Amino acid sequence: MSVDLSAVISATAQWLLRAYPPGEGALSTALAEAQARQAVAVAAWLRYPTAVDASLLNVVGPGGSGRLDWLAGVETAEASEDEYAWRTWVDEVVASWAACLLADPRMAASAASAVADSEHLSGMACDFRRLTDPDARDRQAAILLRHPDLLAPIAELHAAELHDRLDQSSAEAA
Repeated sequence: MSVDLSAVISATAQWLLRAYPPGEGALSTALAEAQARQAVAVAAWLRYPTAVDASLLNVVGPGGSGRLDWLAGVETAEASEDEYAWRTWVDEVVASWAACLLADPRMAASAASAVADSEHLSGMACDFRRLTDPDARDRQAAILLRHPDLLAPIAELHAAELHDRLDQSSAEAA
């Protein structure tokens, strides 16, 4: 049974969508949100692979969006109390890893494969197609969210750790 990471997944996906807004229209918004949520879920499950890891996160908290806001140029000086509250559940490492996955569908496929047999997906089937194999409509809806140059400042923060984690997962599978 997976420990609930929904607060971190929701807040981190929301942060990505606000920092890299979708194209105009309800369909673009929905497609971009699906891609962000898939990327963040995979990143969170990689970052916190066991129920113990996820439980510890729920005790100590993820750290918030402060440095991410600064790097992405997101203005939060006049944030409401509600705005500030959800931002405390943003996980910098998860956001960085999700940015890596959004910028590189091959890496996303490797990450999705790495979490396929994780505790978090035990007994469930998940389709990460919007993340791993985005079609033209997906790409257009999330043009900023998938742009490698725009994502680079966030992705580069913790990309080395993601590569190490994926290398470990590949070695364990072999």
